[in-house]
Amino acid sequence: MGQFLKRKNENKKIIVKIILTVIMTAGAILFITPLLWMVSASLKKAGEVFIYPIKWIPDELMFSNYKFVWLNEYYPFYIAYYNSIKVAFLTIIGALFVCTTAAYAFTMIEFKGRNAIFMMFLATIMIPSQVTLIPRFALFYKYNLYNNHLALILPGSFFVLGIFLLRQFYLSIPMELPESAKIDGASHFVILTRIIVPVTKPAMISIVILVFITMWNEYLNPLIFITKKQLYTIPLGLQALLDDETRFYNYIMAAASSAIVTVIIVFLSMQKYFIQGITRTGIKG
Repeated sequence: MGQFLKRKNENKKIIVKIILTVIMTAGAILFITPLLWMVSASLKKAGEVFIYPIKWIPDELMFSNYKFVWLNEYYPFYIAYYNSIKVAFLTIIGALFVCTTAAYAFTMIEFKGRNAIFMMFLATIMIPSQVTLIPRFALFYKYNLYNNHLALILPGSFFVLGIFLLRQFYLSIPMELPESAKIDGASHFVILTRIIVPVTKPAMISIVILVFITMWNEYLNPLIFITKKQLYTIPLGLQALLDDETRFYNYIMAAASSAIVTVIIVFLSMQKYFIQGITRTGIKG
């Protein structure tokens, strides 16, 4: 009887796994289908993009669409690509510096009102960015940051979620490590750079991925603070291409396909550490 019940439970588990696998597979197919259509449309002639039923593999692969997008005379897409890489890279550097130092201060340094200040700082996540658009615009215009990539880099460097994630990660580090270093005469700078940072690689890579994706896809802030085409990032570059070549959606899909490749490469190359970082930050609250 006991073996029968055991087999029955095992069969139930197998059935549940099969059902979950089918559901996850169906979800993955639904998710990837628009991406596949985008790539397919990017290799078609303009008149074939919206033909129904969909012809997933065109008779003639138009790789020239990508050449036109990147080198056309209206707005060469490589300009927006370079600007996005520049903004994302500099913002990541700034965010890592701000997040590591702020999280260290909120975790390892005792001062009056530390937790209250952190909670106030964390509460700023709830403030919609649209609320601060006018004050930021006035501030950036006053200090000649309008039409300047610093208008995107500086706000992006103060990544509140990143500070929260690193603080949670720091709380999982045994306090004996920094305390032993203090006894040996190590300064806060030495403790941070030689003890804390080396063991927080997964959390820092999580921040790198989150900041990169945020800045890569940012549309509203560049739309408000950037008006010169030479400074456009990818979202504005796509809009510029749409304005100039409204009817040619194969070009738009080629540009969008080019834009998503970098995101996929970054995530796939760092997903192992990203999962570790997100998991470790939930150890302590």
